[in-house]
Amino acid sequence: MIGGEAGNGRVTVKSGEAAKSGHTVEAGGTVKNSKTVEAGVPAYFDPQNSIVRTAGEHTESVLAIVANRYIGANPPQPPVYRVHLEDSFPRLSDCRYEMNLKERLPELQDGEFVYVWGKLWSEAESDIPLAVSCFGPVTVYVNGSAVFQSNLNDDVFPDRRAYFRTGLSQGWNHVLLEFTAVGTGCGGIFGTGSVKGAPLHFLAPTAGRSGCEGWIYSAPQQSRWMLQPECERAGVPQGGTAALQAEPLQSAFRSGAAEAALASRCAWYPQAGWPDTVACAGNLARIFGEVPGAKALAWSRLAVTAPGFTDTRLSLRSRDVAALRVYVDGRLAAIQPGGSAGLECVLPLGFGSHDLLVEAVCDGPDWGFRLEAADAGGEAEADTVSLVLPHPVEGQAGPWLYLGTFLASAAPEAAAAAMMDTPFGEGAESCFWRVDRPGGAVRPYLESTLYGRWNYPLGVTLYGLLCTGTVLDDSHYTAYTRGHIEQCTRLHEYSLWDTGRYGAPGINQQLALIDSLDDCGSFGAAMLAAHSVQPLPGAAGAAEYIARYIQGTQSRDEAGALYRTRGTTDFMQGTMWCDDLYMSTPFLVRYYQLTGNAAYLDDAVAQFLHYRARLFQPELGIMHHVYDYKFGKPNGVPWGRGNGWVLFSLTELLEILPEQHPQQPELLDYFRELCEGYLRLQDAAGLWHQVLTDAETYAEASCSSMFVYAFARGVRRGWLLKPQPYAAAAIRGWHALAEYCIDKQGNVYGVCRGSGYSFNKLYYKEQLTWQLNDTHGIGIVLLAGIEALELMRELEAQKR
Repeated sequence: MIGGEAGNGRVTVKSGEAAKSGHTVEAGGTVKNSKTVEAGVPAYFDPQNSIVRTAGEHTESVLAIVANRYIGANPPQPPVYRVHLEDSFPRLSDCRYEMNLKERLPELQDGEFVYVWGKLWSEAESDIPLAVSCFGPVTVYVNGSAVFQSNLNDDVFPDRRAYFRTGLSQGWNHVLLEFTAVGTGCGGIFGTGSVKGAPLHFLAPTAGRSGCEGWIYSAPQQSRWMLQPECERAGVPQGGTAALQAEPLQSAFRSGAAEAALASRCAWYPQAGWPDTVACAGNLARIFGEVPGAKALAWSRLAVTAPGFTDTRLSLRSRDVAALRVYVDGRLAAIQPGGSAGLECVLPLGFGSHDLLVEAVCDGPDWGFRLEAADAGGEAEADTVSLVLPHPVEGQAGPWLYLGTFLASAAPEAAAAAMMDTPFGEGAESCFWRVDRPGGAVRPYLESTLYGRWNYPLGVTLYGLLCTGTVLDDSHYTAYTRGHIEQCTRLHEYSLWDTGRYGAPGINQQLALIDSLDDCGSFGAAMLAAHSVQPLPGAAGAAEYIARYIQGTQSRDEAGALYRTRGTTDFMQGTMWCDDLYMSTPFLVRYYQLTGNAAYLDDAVAQFLHYRARLFQPELGIMHHVYDYKFGKPNGVPWGRGNGWVLFSLTELLEILPEQHPQQPELLDYFRELCEGYLRLQDAAGLWHQVLTDAETYAEASCSSMFVYAFARGVRRGWLLKPQPYAAAAIRGWHALAEYCIDKQGNVYGVCRGSGYSFNKLYYKEQLTWQLNDTHGIGIVLLAGIEALELMRELEAQKR
């Protein structure tokens, strides 16, 4: 229903031609027939490219075009499973690799050199942040050019980080680190300079390690390699970056010739294959060693290419195995007789692939098996039965994956073992799949740009897509959203195990390494919204994990307000950001809905009151961006999106908060105060600005969307005592967003990039620029359109 003033359930606002962009709709339905003030109109693109030129006033079409563009640019992409080289260098919790070469190479002498080599794939020319902590002198080469050289200060402070950026070419990019052994050490800690923004993992070069994750390193070298002319190398600024050109070598790297030449220059470690003394042992002995009485599993697939049914012969030979069972599609197919060294059976199998699991118990130092599969009829001209890898794993050529060993804990049942999203076993025996190569562990890595990632801007993006599917009654959008979220929730348990085992996970980095509200609340709220419609595997566990963090780990001040005592940069320490109402309260409210525990709802209510006490500007009716405990005062800048998060989150709370809650009237009054303050700041075009009180800053799409969303919801729910001006502002704001911030391809303009904070307004005005299709804004633009659409539908219904 549409609320209104006492005794009036109708809002007389024309939602059609009278509310077109540029027209002002006043309270009571009076229409000013005047043009938009041109000075307030942003110029993100030529007006001919505006989406209103093609979609007109059809908000449903605008929503579909924006959502389709996003989905088309970010199609579903599962994680990539790769062989991780356990004998390479470990990753730390900051996702960098610890390369302690004096420990790795005890024969290393001062004055010698060690080279460490890895590579990265880039879909396009790009720029990445890197960081290195030096145990001694370090030079970093990318595609043959020196991009960093440590200075005297770097070399003797191994606990410090030197940050730098470097460009990547489209395609493969080779990173070579030159470490010099000195009295202080040799090596360093190297990798991403942004654990949350770019948790990079590097792949091993050379043909024998293709597809594997990890680095390779040389033996100690007596002399430095001439990677580029000395005159050029000498020009690398110490402790900084350079874009030196070594054209012949760079061209060779781009063509692949340099990789082959560098691979043949010396022996590289860890070794790509088993040494001869180990290669002759059984496959299970190579992988697990001798563990008397322990059980291991091997998983492959039988691919049958002939139509109908094919009699498939399985021939298996074993050694040092006490017991052996073969399962096909989860059902027991054969048991090796006691005292024998193999088995043979024939099974009728239909066209397609069939899971094949071998379960073996260790009975000696060379335990293992060899299995062959063939068409028992032998009449086909081509092989109709073959063993294939049961799941794609980059870096693995053979058809088998291995799991184990299990001695104290029970091995998984065959029907439950054929999966790639959870660890197996308990305690010290917990494990995941491996391959038959030295230190070959299988791990999933997220390598898509956005799909399957867990971060806070994607939380609101997915929430917008989920609601778009509902309002348009189109399951395509909801299925896409659920697929993205489920990829995260299904692997949540694994990601925690992966973190504990390897230091940093290959997936769900922000959730697994959670240390701030940014890491959990936004995406967690979207997850629970999707979970409430249809349960998602792993969502309940992920939600409990987040709730424990917010309640028990996240820093709070003496009054119980959530605030930041640490962060990725020092300036975040000891601060309260109005953004964090969105990073916390929508999740707390939805977790209350999931569990029925009112403590989470009460915490959400309390946070709004705490934040209002420190950040509200009563004279303007708006919010400061940040309160800095170090200085005991707010920063004095009403940043647009920060204010938008406050009103948006309060809207989400009021939607669920029971009317009988003791703080409901106080929060409703707060909502009205904020709406009144923001209403006064809408510009002539219908938008709001990056700094709300400075019309010279750019018209910002994400905050404009949140104000439209909250105004429309407030009118529809009867929260606003005088709804007419808010209905008019919401409709005018939505038309302005469509006309000035969305082009006809569905691209969204004018969304401020991720922010820091400052007491200087010019930081927000001049440095916090907008970005095209930034995920901070796409979802909230959709949500604004949805609420405006619902409002206009209800207004139209009043006329009937």
